[in-house]
Order: sequence, then C-alpha cells, then structure tokens
Amino acid sequence: MGLGGDWSNAPVTPAAIDHAAAAVEAALDIGITVFDHADIYRFGKAETVFGEVLKRSPGLRERIEIQTKCGIRLDPDHAPYDLSTIVARVDDSLTRLGVEYVDTLLLHRPDPLLEPAAVAAAVAALHAAGKIRALGVSNMSGAQIAFLQREIDLPIVVNQLELSLLRHDWVDSTVLVNHPDGADNTFPHGTLEYCASNGVRLQAWGPLAQGRYSGAATPARTAAEEAAFAVVQALAEKKNTTRAAIVLGWLMRHPAHIDPVLGSSDPARIRACKEAAAQAAAMTRDEWFALFVAARGRPLP
Repeated sequence: MGLGGDWSNAPVTPAAIDHAAAAVEAALDIGITVFDHADIYRFGKAETVFGEVLKRSPGLRERIEIQTKCGIRLDPDHAPYDLSTIVARVDDSLTRLGVEYVDTLLLHRPDPLLEPAAVAAAVAALHAAGKIRALGVSNMSGAQIAFLQREIDLPIVVNQLELSLLRHDWVDSTVLVNHPDGADNTFPHGTLEYCASNGVRLQAWGPLAQGRYSGAATPARTAAEEAAFAVVQALAEKKNTTRAAIVLGWLMRHPAHIDPVLGSSDPARIRACKEAAAQAAAMTRDEWFALFVAARGRPLP
C-alpha cells in the first residue's frame, strides 16, 4: 500500500519507482517472495510502480508470487463496494502490473449486493483464461466464505484479516466463549476454525499495528500498549533480536499459521522483520501469553 507516491491520480514519478525498487530489494533480502497489492492502493499507482520494478529486473516475475485485490471503489460517484465488475478490474490490474496473470486474486471486502453465481462465473472465466491461479478473500467471516464457496468451484485458499497484538479480538473470541465479556467481542467467532478446517490460509494485514510495539510512539500509547511494549522490548533484548521480529513472531506462533503482510515500504523496517519466523518457532507458551495479557490490559477470565 505504501508504494507509488501519494493518494492521488498524479502520474507515477521516477522517485516513486526507485522507492518501490528499494522496498522490493529489502523484502527479497529477507526471504519474502509474495507481494500483496490491491487495485485501489494509491489509486492504482502501487501496482504501476511494481510493474516498473518488474521491467527493471528481468526474471524477477518468475521468482515471486503476486496477489492483488478488487472489490473496493474510491470513486465517490460509485458504490464503495462492488464485486460485479471483477473481470474488468483484474484486467486493469494486469495492465498496471505488466503481467499476464496474478498468482492469487482476493475479493477485497464483502459486498452486501453480492450475487454469488455472478462472482463464480467471473472467477471461472479469469481462471480459465489463465489470468488468476488461485482465489482468496479479505475481511470475511467463515460464514461468508462458506456462502461463496458453495457457488465457486475454485477453492478459496486465503483470508486476509486485520490481526495483530493491538487488534487481538480474534484471540479474545476464542478465550471468551461462555463468558460475559464475550458479548462485546465483534470478531466473527468460528472464522479461524473454519479457515483451519477448510485449508484457508490466514494473512494478517496491519500486523505491526503502525509500529506501536516496535518503535513508533504516535499516536500516544495507552497504558495497555505501554505494558505490551515493555514485554516486547524485554523479549527482544533477551533474544537479541528486533521488536518487530517479536511482534510478528507472536502472530506466527499461533497454530492458525498466520502469514503477516508487512505494510511498510521502508527498507530498514522491512529488514527489521527478518527473524520473525525464527522468533515464532522459539517463542514459549508463557512468552506468548505474557504478550497477549499485557496487550489486553486486563487479566484473562
């Protein structure tokens, strides 16, 4: 989302392409080979500059996976959510990216006027034409995925949700079953279980929570955020790693097998995430719960 310059329809600049190239290089340096896009990011400029990076690096396309999303519209003259024009939106993304296909297409948000049969026909046409290789969704509950999957032959293999140490309601929904506090939890209960049972990989957007626990201090942290930051800092010092690796490691330690989607386009911040998988593998149950309870700001029931 951070690639391409500002949020406007202004033309892509050479500086924006250079910035994107540096971010991609940093990601590749730490072993990242999946790149997440959406047709709306920077009004399409994120895809455009990524396409220019691919032109600069012959052979790069074959070494990576590209996913993009459609379904949100930023034009105030149109409905904000629209899954009725999937084929045209994917064609536009392919043109901006300068590629013949994307590895995974994600339906960006639920459309209240969704017609599953029409979506199924569009997905089938794109897959038959070789323009998409896999299908996923974003910001959907288990029930919504199941509703779509009844019509679509192609398996839904990804669900991208906001999951982080800050946005921990997805864990609360598990531990607050049969507890009064659970009544206030809005995370769709059963979504993680549905995904695990049906081969739907979870991806976390916003996994670093704008740096609240890994360095950034604005906006000002709450008492719970300060407490969690202190635990993150202590673990990072103990394990001789970065705070970002601890924060992402907490997510990746969960048995749902969560893949964090890094939102930063800063090469230094990207490289700070290098040891996340190793920290997830080394994180103990006690360390995981210490982070969770601190972030909650109140004891578990």
